[in-house]
Amino acid sequence: MSSTVKPSLKAKKNSANILRPDFVQSLGDGSRPLIVTVPHSGENLPPEATWLQGLDERLLMYDVDRYVDDLYSTSLSGNGIAWVKTQWHRYACDLNRLETDVDQASVVGASEPVGRHPRGLHWSKTTMGDVLMLKPISIETHRAIVQRCFRPFHEAVAEVAEAVRSKDERSAAHPLFHLDLHSMPSLGTSEHRDPGELRADLVISNQDGKSSSSEFFELVCQAGRAQGFKVRENWPYKGGRITETYGRPRDGWQTVQIELNRKLYMDEVSKHKVDSLYSATQIRVGEMLTDIHRRISVTN
Repeated sequence: MSSTVKPSLKAKKNSANILRPDFVQSLGDGSRPLIVTVPHSGENLPPEATWLQGLDERLLMYDVDRYVDDLYSTSLSGNGIAWVKTQWHRYACDLNRLETDVDQASVVGASEPVGRHPRGLHWSKTTMGDVLMLKPISIETHRAIVQRCFRPFHEAVAEVAEAVRSKDERSAAHPLFHLDLHSMPSLGTSEHRDPGELRADLVISNQDGKSSSSEFFELVCQAGRAQGFKVRENWPYKGGRITETYGRPRDGWQTVQIELNRKLYMDEVSKHKVDSLYSATQIRVGEMLTDIHRRISVTN
């Protein structure tokens, strides 16, 4: 299998000329060294993902971070924050994984045994245990999806980071702050680390302190609590491959993952918005993001 895309902190000249418009939502205004990624809100199936075509919407949407991009978009735009998202469905290509996170149930010829990556780069099973793949896909299909979906997203993240930092000549000496935004079911299933547990409103994680400074992590947690959210730290989520790969505080890149409880804005069975909840939650997460953006400075 091919190697994963590595993030870069080295600024490029004229990086805006090579940014990928299908992924980059905004370069931001450069007022703060902050970027945001939304890797799981996409609902489109790439043409190669034939095994997912025709599935019932409730099954297809079960693990998608539906509406997360919309919930934060107004605040992202209003604060001039650079952000990247994808149109592609996570069951076909999970961008919070590595290219090599495949097993023999998902890709023909994979080195890892069946069961090692049931929710890897290509999901073969949902978090409810529903089977998504009746047989593994070919290595050619895997490579085509990587080329269409995986690499462009991660290249876009690196390029946006470079563009944000290049707006300030002092940026190389200061951290880049990165929020990775997700949603989660309100109750852990048998496929989760916390089966049967009711979850907090927000789970905020940084790989148990590895992907960000304690100061930035606490800033994010405080911003959530200030909006009345119940916050749990690093459980049951500690951060995925994005926090693991990008979060390198010693190298000047700090990443924190935020999981938002779906019960706050949607019907978890139908996967549709609950209008009486949605607007209020959108305002609260927007205020949280605004607070984080305001409190970040180059002195962090």
